Amino acid sequence: MKNYTCFFIVVAVLLYSCNDSEQQPSPPAPKLLASSPANNAENIPAGDLTVTLTFDQNVICPAAEQPKITISNGAQITQIAYNSGAPTAQIFVSGLDFNQNYTLNIPANVIQTPAKTGAEAISLNFKTKEQVVISGLVTEHPSPEAVALFDYLRQIYGHKILSATVATVNWNTNEAQWVFEHTGKYPAINVFDYIHLYASPANWIDYGDISVVENWHNAGGIVGTMWHWNVPKSETAAAGEVTYRPEETTFRTSNSTVSGTWENTVVNADLEKIANYLLLLKNKNIPVIWRPLHEAAGNIYAYPASGAWFWWGNDGAEAYKNLWKYMFNYLKNKGLNNLIWVFTTQTDNATSASDLPFYPGDEYVDIVGRDSYNNQNPASLFAEFSVMEQNFSQKMLTLAECGNIAPISDQLNAGAKWLWFMPWYDYARTNNPASAAFQETSHEHCDVNYWNAAWADERVLSRDKINY
Repeated sequence: MKNYTCFFIVVAVLLYSCNDSEQQPSPPAPKLLASSPANNAENIPAGDLTVTLTFDQNVICPAAEQPKITISNGAQITQIAYNSGAPTAQIFVSGLDFNQNYTLNIPANVIQTPAKTGAEAISLNFKTKEQVVISGLVTEHPSPEAVALFDYLRQIYGHKILSATVATVNWNTNEAQWVFEHTGKYPAINVFDYIHLYASPANWIDYGDISVVENWHNAGGIVGTMWHWNVPKSETAAAGEVTYRPEETTFRTSNSTVSGTWENTVVNADLEKIANYLLLLKNKNIPVIWRPLHEAAGNIYAYPASGAWFWWGNDGAEAYKNLWKYMFNYLKNKGLNNLIWVFTTQTDNATSASDLPFYPGDEYVDIVGRDSYNNQNPASLFAEFSVMEQNFSQKMLTLAECGNIAPISDQLNAGAKWLWFMPWYDYARTNNPASAAFQETSHEHCDVNYWNAAWADERVLSRDKINY
């Protein structure tokens, strides 16, 4: 009897175990909660794109399944990534053309939970933005060298980004040399500043000596220039008593283009002087990216109480535009047809406010720049880029100055496809190339790690990769 009892107990246990196994639910399939871009999104930037899929649980995409993910219209999937222990998967796409419809197809069971439960099939549709028609150079009868450079900029825009440095204060390539010293590569552009025009020529500054600019150009680099324009602090100021700060001068921008005013006399003398210096570059067949009168609006729109940062913006938009056009025509009449004109906007994406009233007009501007500091958020930088695209639809956009910002790769991946980026200089680090400080890798605005990360992205162009 005991043997029968044991037999029935064993059978009962087995039956119970089988029934219990049948009652256990299968692990749930991962459900897609969101995608970036969203399904049927439009105005997606051409070029490269990172598609992010967010699920309701942690997911993986086994290597054997990854080739099953496809995208239409000739685009390519370059990488698929997921974070262990995270509910997201990323699909990196390249080769997106302008104004095209794309469909990303992910068959069922390709995206899985770690327990191998597969997600349902996913089909994600999106459309890229229309190609911006970049207008030609605004200078009449531009020099062949300026045309060649501008055509090259248009060719790479949206696909590549040029690197740049700015001279330490005025007339050198110290920052570019520092980058080369620590990374083995020179930036593509070096920007020179005519900030001490009032003093040149002197034994410490002479813009008539263009050897440093020639050397940069002859080595294959692109030449950029800017001008922190200093004016006398008053009509009776002694020589050298100058400033670019509006609170330190009685100089009125609204009078700067009015014949007979002392301000107009100053402007004419300064324009004559800088034109002659710029002509030295033209006569050497050097095309110049020319960024004058930058950051005109200052904080007028973001923080109205603090006003403009520079005298040229202090009397408002109309006075500024009059001065820009006055300068444009003055330099044109001097025969300076080698200039590519850059206007610097102060667009504030947080409020959608912008300095559009300051914009001189499409017929006076070739490229629109933005200066951005202390912004580590790629999405925020893309938002600024997007506002600029709306406001300046026929112009290439660039990060004319920057410091302590999100990595360039992250900005590009987010859609902020600037024409170039230019970190501001660190005077203490690079003023003296013979100093111990020059050997340090830290930097106030852009350290060596930042540069190395930029060089690791094939979209970032150093001087040796320029081809025009």
